Amino acid sequence: MSGIPELRTARLKLAPFGERHLTAEYVRWLNDRDLMRYSEQRHKVHTIETCRQYMQSFEGTSNCFWAIEEVGAGLGHIGNINSYVDSRHRVADIGIVIGDARAAKHGFGLEAWTAVCDFLFDVVGIRKITAGTMALNTAMIRLALSAGMTEDGVRKRHYLYEEQEVDVVHFALFATDRRLQD
Repeated sequence: MSGIPELRTARLKLAPFGERHLTAEYVRWLNDRDLMRYSEQRHKVHTIETCRQYMQSFEGTSNCFWAIEEVGAGLGHIGNINSYVDSRHRVADIGIVIGDARAAKHGFGLEAWTAVCDFLFDVVGIRKITAGTMALNTAMIRLALSAGMTEDGVRKRHYLYEEQEVDVVHFALFATDRRLQD
């Protein structure tokens, strides 16, 4: 995909992630052990430079990386959302983090998620959107189900969380099912 487009919702702007988003606050989110407790990001120490490298990994690919910016109350950059696109099979996998604690529990994650799903289905031509999370991550499971996704398999005892074996739950949303819901 040449150039990641800006997406807008009632309360959010999803801006292509850029240098202006590479801040100490953003790095703090990624290094926050509690916030990242269910993410594979918890195994890394992040810096501005590692974040810049991640941002640059999207260049020249069909994948997208957006900064989620709240525009109504002036919170600014509250999180990130990405999509990894498999063009051959017309499948995309989405990941999200709402890092700003002031933005938690206001529905911003679902709003951003829905905007990205709409873009992937309607503009990119994706036929299936996927997501996965540890079975312990009830917030992500709630988001996936609220977005109309259905369970798409479980990898039993796949990850270790605090030395306990934990399932990974996969979710899917198909373009054809979405049309039936509308």
